[in-house]
Amino acid sequence: MEHGRTPTVPAASAATVAGVAERARPGIADRALETLARSWRPLALLVACFAVWWVVSAARLVEPYLVPSPGSTLQVMRDKAGYIWHHGWVTTYETLLGFAIAVAVGVLAAVIMVYSSTVEKTLYPVLLFAQVVPKIAIAPLFIVWLGFGIAPKIVVAVLIAFFPVVISMVTGLKSVDPEMVQLSATMGAGPLQTFVKIRFPASLPHLFSGLKVAVTLAVTGAVVGEFVGANEGLGFVILQANGNLDTPMLFAGLIVMSLIGVVLFLLVEIAEKLLLPWHASRRGDAVTTTY
Repeated sequence: MEHGRTPTVPAASAATVAGVAERARPGIADRALETLARSWRPLALLVACFAVWWVVSAARLVEPYLVPSPGSTLQVMRDKAGYIWHHGWVTTYETLLGFAIAVAVGVLAAVIMVYSSTVEKTLYPVLLFAQVVPKIAIAPLFIVWLGFGIAPKIVVAVLIAFFPVVISMVTGLKSVDPEMVQLSATMGAGPLQTFVKIRFPASLPHLFSGLKVAVTLAVTGAVVGEFVGANEGLGFVILQANGNLDTPMLFAGLIVMSLIGVVLFLLVEIAEKLLLPWHASRRGDAVTTTY
């Protein structure tokens, strides 16, 4: 090779490198095995909890009217699937609507507070005070003000899910590297362009962390609203089952409520993976646990 000449890669070598890189990409089977390797521990824990539940009920260590057997609970879920499905959908609808409103209002409030220190100093203590107040204590007021319809449940869900969204969004917007903001200003970018191109994308990892917390809290908020006053929803089902000492239906309502929270959490997780493939937490080499 002559001195000063840049070495070139033959076409065959380039094709070989490309083939190796293509084979290095995880396929569907590899991804399935990776998902199974990550999820076997929680699945094993669930199986262990189910086994303990079965042993306790089978050995009559606790009276059936206090802890029903897994079989009777599953029997109720099967026999009254339509009843549980209807009330579960009502709670899911209230949760999704309350969560969507909390995200929209929370993100807007966070942006305003970050761009205005006066608004932040004025609004932040009020938000903190509102978060400290127990929502179940003020839920009856919403029933008095808004009636027994869907509105009080949505308001409670919004109030519970709102605070994590605001805090995570404010943290994300403030965590942007100041040098990046200064660089964008020197290149002629306006505040809106800086927000769209730099601040908002950089805040998404923090925002999604708050969304995962908020979506599960929204389920709790909807059910709390149903506890106070409702004739539909899983909260109504649980209260009615509790009053009738129908523990199989009570456990069925609790299981469905938990499943709704888990499914919504996984949906937010999937959205995070699709929107943030570039983030370090989404990379395959970012190992957080040991197998």
